[in-house]
Amino acid sequence: MRWVLRFAIPASLLVIVLCTVLYVKFAQIWDQYDAPAYAWASLKNTLRGSKLDNPPPIEDKVEDKVVIMAKVESADTQWVAEHLPGWQHAIYTVDPSTINSSTLTTPLNKGHESIAYLTYIIDHYHALPSTLVFIHPHRRGFSEAWHTDTPLHDNVDALRALRIPFVQKNGYTNLRCNWNPGCELPHRKNKHVTPEIWREVFAGASRSIFSLKEKGFKEEEYLPGEVGAACCAQFAVSRERVSQRPLSDYEGFRKWIVDTKLNDAMSGRVLEFLWHVIFGMEAV
Repeated sequence: MRWVLRFAIPASLLVIVLCTVLYVKFAQIWDQYDAPAYAWASLKNTLRGSKLDNPPPIEDKVEDKVVIMAKVESADTQWVAEHLPGWQHAIYTVDPSTINSSTLTTPLNKGHESIAYLTYIIDHYHALPSTLVFIHPHRRGFSEAWHTDTPLHDNVDALRALRIPFVQKNGYTNLRCNWNPGCELPHRKNKHVTPEIWREVFAGASRSIFSLKEKGFKEEEYLPGEVGAACCAQFAVSRERVSQRPLSDYEGFRKWIVDTKLNDAMSGRVLEFLWHVIFGMEAV
């Protein structure tokens, strides 16, 4: 009987530890992917026999707003023209096998979406639409578009729900409201934006006209203790907010992507956690 107890107690403790670890891990995923809302919305669509595809709106007049994204050549982005006919769109192919007059490309396939975002601003700086929205090329889906804050993780739904007057008033708006991942307390000691990286990115940038103006810092000299932003590089900005930085700043940010020793993924991740700072928000 004693040997049974000797075995059972450690085994029980091991099971408890494993269950605790699994609970913490899956609780994070459950929250990060907003699984309950996704499951409920999917069930409702199934029960009523609805298709996930939303019909395009009747109004198809192109307005003073633009969707900007980066894509690999194989990605299907037809959904943008089909379901967002009221939006201008600039879709950059980062790995084109052939280039024609209608192909938008980037100087280099590096920095994930960030090099396309910056290329659009640089190329259109003097003729920007009033509202710019930067998003990923995948329209929807639990695995690919989990970071899109709509019940079915659908970028079409997200852009239709976007309040343009709020973007104009606020200047910058992250399209993800969920703080997980990127903005919760454990994430703010950001391993991607080190003091050295901060200095590199903002080296040569203009004196900040945003939150640091009164403090008298240049951004390359100012090192925040924490950097936090809801992931994942999908956001909206106003033309006025973009224009509050000179063109040379955006050229400098793009040059950093090209020149840095960080690879495609890591350089893109750095910018992911700095867009809000670039567009005038506090570090957290």
